[in-house]
Amino acid sequence: MAAMNVRTLIENAGLPRRRFTVKEVERMSEVGLLRDGERVELIGGELIPMSPKGSRHELLKAALLKRWYRATPDHIMLIPKTTFRLALDTYLEPDVVLFERAIGIRRLDGDTALLAVEISDSSLGFDLGPKALVYAHFGIRELWVIDATTGTIHVHREPVDGRYQAIAPWTAEDLVVPAFAPVEFALRLADLDLGDGSG
Repeated sequence: MAAMNVRTLIENAGLPRRRFTVKEVERMSEVGLLRDGERVELIGGELIPMSPKGSRHELLKAALLKRWYRATPDHIMLIPKTTFRLALDTYLEPDVVLFERAIGIRRLDGDTALLAVEISDSSLGFDLGPKALVYAHFGIRELWVIDATTGTIHVHREPVDGRYQAIAPWTAEDLVVPAFAPVEFALRLADLDLGDGSG
Protein backbone atom coordinates (compact mmCIF):
# COMPACT_ATOMS: atom_id res chain seq x y z
CA MET A 1 0.00 0.00 0.00
CA ALA A 2 2.86 2.39 0.78
CA ALA A 3 4.11 2.10 -2.77
CA MET A 4 0.74 2.95 -4.28
CA ASN A 5 0.69 6.10 -6.37
CA VAL A 6 -0.93 8.87 -4.30
CA ARG A 7 -1.87 10.77 -7.45
CA THR A 8 -3.86 7.74 -8.66
CA LEU A 9 -5.63 7.52 -5.30
CA ILE A 10 -6.62 11.19 -5.47
CA GLU A 11 -7.86 10.85 -9.05
CA ASN A 12 -9.86 7.75 -8.19
CA ALA A 13 -11.37 9.43 -5.11
CA GLY A 14 -12.64 12.32 -7.22
CA LEU A 15 -11.04 14.88 -4.91
CA PRO A 16 -10.60 18.38 -6.30
CA ARG A 17 -7.16 19.17 -7.65
CA ARG A 18 -5.54 22.59 -7.73
CA ARG A 19 -4.24 23.74 -11.09
CA PHE A 20 -1.61 26.45 -11.36
CA THR A 21 -0.76 29.23 -13.79
CA VAL A 22 2.69 30.07 -15.10
CA LYS A 23 2.69 33.25 -13.00
CA GLU A 24 1.84 31.32 -9.84
CA VAL A 25 4.66 28.82 -10.44
CA GLU A 26 7.12 31.66 -11.10
CA ARG A 27 6.04 33.23 -7.82
CA MET A 28 6.42 29.89 -6.01
CA SER A 29 9.98 29.77 -7.25
CA GLU A 30 10.65 33.38 -6.17
CA VAL A 31 9.49 32.78 -2.60
CA GLY A 32 11.29 29.46 -2.26
CA LEU A 33 8.38 27.01 -2.44
CA LEU A 34 10.30 25.34 -5.24
CA ARG A 35 13.83 24.43 -4.23
CA ASP A 36 16.69 26.18 -5.99
CA GLY A 37 17.54 24.08 -9.02
CA GLU A 38 14.35 22.03 -8.81
CA ARG A 39 13.30 21.43 -12.38
CA VAL A 40 9.62 21.30 -13.25
CA GLU A 41 7.42 21.97 -16.23
CA LEU A 42 3.79 23.07 -16.16
CA ILE A 43 1.39 21.25 -18.46
CA GLY A 44 -2.27 22.14 -18.39
CA GLY A 45 -1.86 23.61 -14.91
CA GLU A 46 -0.15 20.52 -13.46
CA LEU A 47 3.43 20.57 -12.21
CA ILE A 48 5.52 17.81 -13.80
CA PRO A 49 8.93 17.03 -12.23
CA MET A 50 11.68 16.71 -14.83
CA SER A 51 14.01 13.72 -14.82
CA PRO A 52 17.63 14.28 -13.76
CA LYS A 53 19.95 14.70 -16.71
CA GLY A 54 22.71 12.15 -17.20
CA SER A 55 26.31 12.87 -18.17
CA ARG A 56 25.73 11.82 -21.79
CA HIS A 57 22.88 14.36 -22.02
CA GLU A 58 25.09 17.14 -20.68
CA LEU A 59 28.05 16.28 -22.94
CA LEU A 60 25.80 16.23 -25.99
CA LYS A 61 24.10 19.50 -25.06
CA ALA A 62 27.45 21.24 -24.46
CA ALA A 63 28.84 20.04 -27.80
CA LEU A 64 25.66 21.01 -29.66
CA LEU A 65 25.58 24.49 -28.13
CA LYS A 66 29.26 25.04 -28.88
CA ARG A 67 28.67 24.16 -32.54
CA TRP A 68 25.49 26.18 -32.91
CA TYR A 69 26.66 29.29 -31.05
CA ARG A 70 29.51 29.60 -33.55
CA ALA A 71 27.13 29.20 -36.49
CA THR A 72 24.22 31.38 -35.30
CA PRO A 73 23.45 34.22 -37.75
CA ASP A 74 22.91 37.66 -36.23
CA HIS A 75 19.16 37.64 -36.91
CA ILE A 76 18.57 34.41 -34.97
CA MET A 77 18.28 33.90 -31.21
CA LEU A 78 19.42 30.59 -29.73
CA ILE A 79 18.41 30.12 -26.12
CA PRO A 80 19.16 27.01 -24.08
CA LYS A 81 16.88 25.75 -21.31
CA THR A 82 14.48 28.66 -21.39
CA THR A 83 10.98 28.79 -19.92
CA PHE A 84 8.91 28.44 -23.09
CA ARG A 85 5.53 29.91 -22.11
CA LEU A 86 2.89 28.35 -24.34
CA ALA A 87 -0.28 29.29 -22.44
CA LEU A 88 -1.35 30.79 -19.11
CA ASP A 89 -1.15 27.30 -17.58
CA THR A 90 1.60 25.67 -19.64
CA TYR A 91 5.32 26.06 -20.03
CA LEU A 92 8.06 23.71 -21.15
CA GLU A 93 11.83 23.95 -20.85
CA PRO A 94 13.36 22.73 -24.12
CA ASP A 95 17.12 22.21 -24.18
CA VAL A 96 17.30 24.64 -27.11
CA VAL A 97 14.83 26.91 -28.86
CA LEU A 98 15.51 29.00 -31.97
CA PHE A 99 13.57 32.05 -33.13
CA GLU A 100 14.01 35.31 -35.04
CA ARG A 101 15.76 37.97 -32.96
CA ALA A 102 13.19 40.56 -34.12
CA ILE A 103 10.41 38.50 -32.49
CA GLY A 104 11.89 38.74 -28.99
CA ILE A 105 11.36 36.32 -26.14
CA ARG A 106 7.99 37.84 -25.13
CA ARG A 107 6.45 36.97 -28.51
CA LEU A 108 7.93 33.48 -28.65
CA ASP A 109 5.16 30.92 -29.23
CA GLY A 110 4.21 28.06 -31.50
CA ASP A 111 3.99 30.30 -34.56
CA THR A 112 7.31 32.07 -34.01
CA ALA A 113 9.54 29.23 -32.79
CA LEU A 114 11.70 27.98 -35.64
CA LEU A 115 12.92 24.86 -33.87
CA ALA A 116 12.67 23.31 -30.41
CA VAL A 117 15.16 20.65 -29.33
CA GLU A 118 14.84 18.14 -26.49
CA ILE A 119 17.89 16.04 -25.60
CA SER A 120 16.74 12.87 -23.86
CA ASP A 121 18.22 10.00 -21.95
CA SER A 122 16.07 8.78 -19.05
CA SER A 123 13.12 10.92 -20.24
CA LEU A 124 13.01 9.62 -23.84
CA GLY A 125 9.61 7.93 -23.55
CA PHE A 126 8.01 11.05 -22.08
CA ASP A 127 9.68 13.38 -24.62
CA LEU A 128 8.60 11.26 -27.60
CA GLY A 129 5.10 10.71 -26.20
CA PRO A 130 3.19 13.16 -24.00
CA LYS A 131 5.64 16.05 -24.33
CA ALA A 132 5.72 15.84 -28.14
CA LEU A 133 1.91 16.00 -28.07
CA VAL A 134 2.09 19.21 -26.02
CA TYR A 135 4.46 20.76 -28.55
CA ALA A 136 2.17 19.69 -31.39
CA HIS A 137 -0.93 21.00 -29.58
CA PHE A 138 0.64 24.45 -29.39
CA GLY A 139 1.71 24.37 -33.04
CA ILE A 140 5.51 24.18 -32.70
CA ARG A 141 6.34 23.56 -36.33
CA GLU A 142 9.47 21.52 -35.78
CA LEU A 143 10.65 19.52 -32.78
CA TRP A 144 13.82 17.45 -32.58
CA VAL A 145 14.01 14.84 -29.82
CA ILE A 146 17.62 13.67 -29.65
CA ASP A 147 18.24 10.31 -28.00
CA ALA A 148 21.52 10.91 -26.16
CA THR A 149 22.08 7.17 -25.82
CA THR A 150 21.67 6.01 -29.43
CA GLY A 151 22.38 9.28 -31.25
CA THR A 152 19.03 9.15 -33.04
CA ILE A 153 17.33 12.46 -33.92
CA HIS A 154 13.54 12.07 -34.00
CA VAL A 155 12.34 14.91 -36.24
CA HIS A 156 8.72 15.97 -35.73
CA ARG A 157 7.01 18.24 -38.27
CA GLU A 158 3.53 19.24 -39.48
CA PRO A 159 1.50 19.64 -36.29
CA VAL A 160 -2.20 19.10 -37.04
CA ASP A 161 -4.93 18.70 -34.40
CA GLY A 162 -2.41 18.17 -31.60
CA ARG A 163 -0.31 15.53 -33.37
CA TYR A 164 2.72 15.61 -35.62
CA GLN A 165 1.88 14.20 -39.04
CA ALA A 166 5.52 13.67 -40.03
CA ILE A 167 7.92 11.95 -37.61
CA ALA A 168 11.21 10.55 -38.88
CA PRO A 169 14.20 9.06 -37.04
CA TRP A 170 17.66 10.01 -38.32
CA THR A 171 20.87 8.28 -37.32
CA ALA A 172 23.98 9.98 -35.94
CA GLU A 173 25.56 9.68 -39.41
CA ASP A 174 22.69 11.49 -41.18
CA LEU A 175 22.80 15.21 -41.89
CA VAL A 176 19.55 16.63 -40.53
CA VAL A 177 18.52 19.97 -42.01
CA PRO A 178 15.87 22.04 -40.21
CA ALA A 179 12.81 23.03 -42.22
CA PHE A 180 12.39 26.53 -40.73
CA ALA A 181 15.63 27.49 -38.98
CA PRO A 182 18.59 28.58 -41.14
CA VAL A 183 20.73 25.92 -42.81
CA GLU A 184 23.55 26.81 -40.41
CA PHE A 185 21.74 24.64 -37.86
CA ALA A 186 21.95 21.49 -39.97
CA LEU A 187 23.36 18.76 -37.76
CA ARG A 188 25.23 15.49 -38.08
CA LEU A 189 25.55 14.19 -34.53
CA ALA A 190 28.57 12.05 -35.43
CA ASP A 191 30.51 15.26 -36.16
CA LEU A 192 30.12 16.62 -32.62
CA ASP A 193 33.11 16.47 -30.31
CA LEU A 194 31.63 15.08 -27.11
CA GLY A 195 34.92 15.27 -25.24
CA ASP A 196 34.64 11.63 -24.21
CA GLY A 197 36.29 10.03 -27.24
CA SER A 198 32.97 9.23 -28.93
CA GLY A 199 32.67 12.14 -31.32
